[in-house]
Amino acid sequence: MSTCTGAQQASLRFGQVVIGPPGSGKTTYCRGMQDFLSQVGRKVVVVNLDPANEGLPYQCAVDIAELVTLEDVMEGMKLGPNGGLIYCMEYLEANLDWLEAKLKQYHDCYILFDCPGQVELYTHHGSVRNIFGQLSKWNFRMTAVHLVDSHYCADPAKFISVLCTSLSTMLQVELPHVNILSKMDLIEQYGKLAFNLDFYTEVMDLSYLVEHLATDPFFKKFHRLNEKLAEVIQDYGLVSFVPLNVQDKESMMQVLRTVDKANGYCFGDLEERNLQAMMSAAVGADFQFNLALGVQERYVETSKKTLEDEIMDL
Repeated sequence: MSTCTGAQQASLRFGQVVIGPPGSGKTTYCRGMQDFLSQVGRKVVVVNLDPANEGLPYQCAVDIAELVTLEDVMEGMKLGPNGGLIYCMEYLEANLDWLEAKLKQYHDCYILFDCPGQVELYTHHGSVRNIFGQLSKWNFRMTAVHLVDSHYCADPAKFISVLCTSLSTMLQVELPHVNILSKMDLIEQYGKLAFNLDFYTEVMDLSYLVEHLATDPFFKKFHRLNEKLAEVIQDYGLVSFVPLNVQDKESMMQVLRTVDKANGYCFGDLEERNLQAMMSAAVGADFQFNLALGVQERYVETSKKTLEDEIMDL
């Protein structure tokens, strides 16, 4: 059995609560991060807190399905999927002794919590926040990893909506928070971006995005509303994103370092050596995407080629 790194003392436990809308890639992220952490020598387990998850692709240490499932709640309580998920989270909150007993078996592990995808659980309802708060009382140092599908960048209206949701989630969850733009390897399939990628990851001057949105006749009449929403987001100055391609080791390393910095986890010597070895082996490899700049350069090149093709057609 492997031992914990120097920063992970018996009195403290570290991990991530992985949240985000349905389809944002939470379960895929948990599987990829579990594999990545195992490769760098960090002892890691995944806890499934999503009662709707079936056929989990990763090795699950604790599964909420042992306590409650969405299917049983919907059938027994005659609830829809949204009401059923809220009931499940309230039921877990009322039975936190079950979760505490399960987690005690993994006192020496870094833990990834795969959470439900219903947005209201993180923006309005209190049960998930209370569960996270209890984890803190049990001496967990957690980072909320909030995944957002990168295809929203291709639609200014959806991106503003995502920014509002991300900000609301950050204020409600009350944990160190890292926002992730997931599925970066698919971003070119979603259409042309209005601005360079760093505009979206750093959430730069949103007035440009509002003006771009105003060119659409449907959204033009909501110009004042969008302007005020953009002002609220920028006045808080909290929202930014880290781009992620879960198949790219350099991208995963960037996310991991950001998460570890947020909750205070420090690399042990073994992990650092393993990471350096992995990165050295990757030098010269033909990754689809690297960091934001790499994605940006490839995107610009693709756009230029498309323009040249259009000119030739003329």
